[in-house]
Amino acid sequence: MSLFVRKDMASLLAEAGSGTLRRELGPLALVTLGIGAVIGTGIFVLSGIVASQHAGPALIISMVLAGIACAFAGLSYAELASMIPVAGSAYTYAYATMGELVAWIIGWDLILEYSLSSSTVAVGWSAYAVTLLNEMGIHIPAQLTGAPGTQIALHEGTSVTALFNLPAVIVCLAVTALLVIGIRESARVNTIIVILKVAVLTLFVAVGVRYANGANFHPFIPPNTGQFGSFGWSGILRGAGIIFFAYIGFDAVSTASQEAKNPGRDIPIGILASLAICTVIYIAVGLVMTGLVPFAKLNVASPLAFAAQATGVRWLPPIISIGAICGLSSVILVNMLAQSRIFYSMSRDGLLPPLFAKLHPRFRTPHVTTIITGVLVAIASGLFPIAVLGVLVSMGTLLAFAIVCTGVLILRKTAADTPRPFRTPGMPWVPIVGTLICLYLMTGLPLPTWIRLFVWLAIGLVIYFSYGRFHAATLRKQLLADAA
Repeated sequence: MSLFVRKDMASLLAEAGSGTLRRELGPLALVTLGIGAVIGTGIFVLSGIVASQHAGPALIISMVLAGIACAFAGLSYAELASMIPVAGSAYTYAYATMGELVAWIIGWDLILEYSLSSSTVAVGWSAYAVTLLNEMGIHIPAQLTGAPGTQIALHEGTSVTALFNLPAVIVCLAVTALLVIGIRESARVNTIIVILKVAVLTLFVAVGVRYANGANFHPFIPPNTGQFGSFGWSGILRGAGIIFFAYIGFDAVSTASQEAKNPGRDIPIGILASLAICTVIYIAVGLVMTGLVPFAKLNVASPLAFAAQATGVRWLPPIISIGAICGLSSVILVNMLAQSRIFYSMSRDGLLPPLFAKLHPRFRTPHVTTIITGVLVAIASGLFPIAVLGVLVSMGTLLAFAIVCTGVLILRKTAADTPRPFRTPGMPWVPIVGTLICLYLMTGLPLPTWIRLFVWLAIGLVIYFSYGRFHAATLRKQLLADAA
């Protein structure tokens, strides 16, 4: 019952070829899956926060730093996903390289990442949807549009106390139903949404660039206020750690490895192409947004729609809102897809109850984990407001990325002869630099975020030592006995 027992490559490859999940996804579907997960709350909401409170117009430097960290991690993910095409992402890679305890920590960490990200995005989706419906003359009772105790301002100047965020719950349950029906249907819906939201962001850049004011870029790096993270270079670092949330999602492509038609070729394409496309879009959108509005005014819930108003083009803000709703919908879809696959993989290894690994007899999807994930995410989105979830998710993801980069180095030594359809270039420097950048960005996040991460990991360790460790060992013994 060693804490650091590792899964051997032979068993992982056998699991990859077991045929339990349907291989329905080609390279286009995987690229749009990555874009669908990446373009969401980060660019539609957090970009304004980073510009107004941390980096000013140097928001784009924060974006570039976060993008570079993701590029190094993405290259490492591509190699591991191509050689270990199994659902589970960083959890599975850690199991193969660093052992069961580290795998559990990362799996538990990914649960935090995907669940809180989905809940956070659902709350943002609700805000955009309620605003758009109000403009169309459709009014949802204000008490049903926010977390309990939240004060909702009304048009006449009064306010009411919210009871529940009904729209956020509805979108989570709708996405859950779609994911249960099948991966092919989910991927098709996601592809349509991705095309729409990329078109909207392209329109924002094309129209907004004509109205940008060069004076809004001065000073490009506002002087530090005397507090770490408040403008200056420390603000750019803090901003990179926060805007990193905007890049979270490309790793979700690797969780679909077992559902890719040709994972050795298609998974690296999905990861790297989606990351490159999103980075270009982010830089263009960030430049136009800070050019349209003085950075200090961007601390609003919908910074892109606010910046679009500065153009004076009356039809642009509603279109941006529609794009945001579509963008946030696909993020919820992909995050919940990834979360259910993490549960599925951990259950198959005995770390979670067998119920989590059950597949629907008709749709061949992990319907139990999908439904459990959807219900928990819906409850969280209905009861909790957006607060510090973005930085907490970024913290957890940076930790996972650092371990993936380290895993590439370890497997080059311990499984040197295993076929690698994609090989990370620049070895060993790419994964080493990727690890160091991720750890560096983590240092820029606030202390309360570190405390919350350690509390979450402590809860996970209690579950591991009270259940997962022993059941995983029992399952390994059973498999060895069956093989004998």
